[in-house]
Amino acid sequence: MTTDPGERRLATFSVGVFCGSRLGNDPAHADAAMALGEAIAGRGWRLVYGGGEVGLMGVAARAALSAGGTVLGVITERLLDPEVGKRDLSELVVTATMFERKAILIREADAFLVLPGGLGTLDEILDAVTLRQLGYHAKPILLLDLGGYWRACEALFDQFVAAGFADPAAARLHELVPDPAAALERLDRCRAERAG
Repeated sequence: MTTDPGERRLATFSVGVFCGSRLGNDPAHADAAMALGEAIAGRGWRLVYGGGEVGLMGVAARAALSAGGTVLGVITERLLDPEVGKRDLSELVVTATMFERKAILIREADAFLVLPGGLGTLDEILDAVTLRQLGYHAKPILLLDLGGYWRACEALFDQFVAAGFADPAAARLHELVPDPAAALERLDRCRAERAG
């Protein structure tokens, strides 16, 4: 089903999930994607993600759908086949460009949860963090740091600050969370802050 999410904004809390189009080598990553997809749906929240059927993206989306959740996928025409675009979503938006894809993902989420991934996931982190730094949004950005996965990213942000290329506040534009339980606890607080 293809819709324009800009036409109607669901009243629910929406979690933008950025993650790999591969499963990676550690089964804990897929376990976390499944648990988080189920938990997002179980809380009545909408999962917003890159629209793929494969990798951690597919695991999270399938888990949310199986738990009765609402899932918005946003994918480009070019990636629809290579990432085996998931067509049985609550909402699927197909864009012409990656820039349009990321803009919709960022616009439609109330908070971001980043699971392990590769270059595409890093690109999404950098877009969300940069836009937050520039004041385009104030949405929480949580990096699920399973087994220290995102510590190198954290060190890179610290290096920007240490070298004088970013304000010290830039190091606090995102948060590391150690496990799915901590991520959900933080998202619960985000939801409460948004509602209150």
